[in-house]
Amino acid sequence: MLEHLTTEARNEKTMNLDEMSVLDFLTTMNEEDEKVASAIKKELPSIAKAVEAIIEAKKQGGRLIYIGAGTSGRIGLLDAVECPPTFGTNPDEVIGLIAGGEKAFIKAVEGAEDSKELGMEDLQNIRLTKMDIVVGIAASGRTPYVIGALEYANSIEAQTVAVSCNKGSDIGKVANIAIEVVNGPEVLTGSTRLKAGTAQKLVCNMLSTASMVGIGKVYGNLMVDVQLTNEKLVERAKRIVMEATSCTYDTAEEYLAKANCNSKLAIVMILTGLSYEESLHRLEQTQGFIRQAIVN
Repeated sequence: MLEHLTTEARNEKTMNLDEMSVLDFLTTMNEEDEKVASAIKKELPSIAKAVEAIIEAKKQGGRLIYIGAGTSGRIGLLDAVECPPTFGTNPDEVIGLIAGGEKAFIKAVEGAEDSKELGMEDLQNIRLTKMDIVVGIAASGRTPYVIGALEYANSIEAQTVAVSCNKGSDIGKVANIAIEVVNGPEVLTGSTRLKAGTAQKLVCNMLSTASMVGIGKVYGNLMVDVQLTNEKLVERAKRIVMEATSCTYDTAEEYLAKANCNSKLAIVMILTGLSYEESLHRLEQTQGFIRQAIVN
């Protein structure tokens, strides 16, 4: 069955990989990597549908849940853990699940990906509801763990998305929305941590970033909900306030202090001249959208 999958096919350009010079191999690998963005371009309509579904789920109070095994699971986890510092989400708003549990992030747990029941159980353990949206990730598109998770999500009427690198994938058939990025064979046969992994990462980047824009986590192209958890991010927040309001460094610093280190609130206070309480009320009224909050 694997022989029919694009992700398992042999790449004709690297049939003599072990005889190629380092530069020749790297050149070929780079040429193959260039194909990933073009392959994703073909799937933009499906990715847009998935983003719209995520935005709708988030507006209803639902969670974005990535689930996968091996490299695919790690990519989902990576995207999930970056959302709180980047967009100010709570840790339970965007969740990454991997077959075998968190320990599988650094060491493979053999056999975990072969169980449909484990996929279902992992979603049950986080109390999946129909307001949530589940994004199943599998390069091959046939991982039982992911299929089981998507089937369970469907059974309780949660929205489902499949991200794979083969057309007509099994997970694509199960999910409500299928994103199938076909990059061609890997330079190292079957090593889906390469082009397939890159494609999955780029798709996850799109899903989370575009959906966060859609729920008011961004003003212009500024990450106004960034969390000030270290010195670098404190300075970034000052620059964000300066860019958004054309104020001075000192003013940005002053208003961030007044806003209890909330960049979004500081921006609204500066642009409207309103007090902390009034600016907070404006943001609450507009569901966190700065552009709407600053309109008189």
